[in-house]
Amino acid sequence: MNYTLNQLQVFLKVVQTESITKASEELHLTQPAVSIQLRNLQDQFDLPLTEVVGRKLYITDFGKEIAAAAEQILQQVEAINHRTLQYKGELSGRLKIAVVSTGKYVLPYFIADFLKANSGIELQMDVTNKLKVVESLENNEVDFALVSILPLHLHVEKIDLIRNKLFLVGNTEEKFRKKEYSKELLTELPLIFREQGSGTRQTMERFLNRQHVTVRKKLELTSNEAVKQAILAGLGYSVMPLIGIRNELQNGELQIIPVKGLPVNTTWSLIWLKGKKHGAAATAYLQYLRKEKAAIAATRFDWYERY
Repeated sequence: MNYTLNQLQVFLKVVQTESITKASEELHLTQPAVSIQLRNLQDQFDLPLTEVVGRKLYITDFGKEIAAAAEQILQQVEAINHRTLQYKGELSGRLKIAVVSTGKYVLPYFIADFLKANSGIELQMDVTNKLKVVESLENNEVDFALVSILPLHLHVEKIDLIRNKLFLVGNTEEKFRKKEYSKELLTELPLIFREQGSGTRQTMERFLNRQHVTVRKKLELTSNEAVKQAILAGLGYSVMPLIGIRNELQNGELQIIPVKGLPVNTTWSLIWLKGKKHGAAATAYLQYLRKEKAAIAATRFDWYERY
């Protein structure tokens, strides 16, 4: 046997995703590169690790046992690397953060310099919708979560980062020249919604309910990027977080339509379960945030206050 750690890592990701395509995306490798590593590992065993039935990849029982062993090996290697850094006096460990989809425009700026200063820390950031983010936090699968609406059923602690401002947004094909429109405008426009479980969807619906507005729902899409592309294509309008449309506003591709009662303001907050005992990496990150968050907000998000 002469398999490598890289082959085990690739195989484990294939097992976890049950797809060479998805594994290549998560590992930032090409599909041929993943296939080669998988084949090289398979060549060292007489029994098949995987099989393809009807174009779908399946992991054999033998492959599942090898994957379980590979996971243990990789965990031990990671522990060795972290312990080596600790003996050298360097901070090490893994940070696990679940981030609501629009939060991907926020968190990188609040963690980049911390990771640069602590190269021994590995970041695992899962970007998904609010429902799954809260579920990860509730199951204690992550150190932190980044949300714009606090989960009311959980006891959490938090650090507030910046405001989350949501405006009515459309493309620039039609001109809206008034300084402010009444809520009735919302009844006339085809609106695009995020999916159920999205924080943006929740905020948008709360606003519409408070305004007692009945609207025409044109589309329901599963990410803010998809909503943005639909708006650019002229499929409708939506109440969107400002944080995700900076470039399109500056390039004149999107416009903010002034409607009474907008923007809706929430807060981007990093949250964690109350009473959670953080490891060294998470504790250091909290200390960093408390010290640097104001400066980061001022330098990285100065454009934000112009809207």
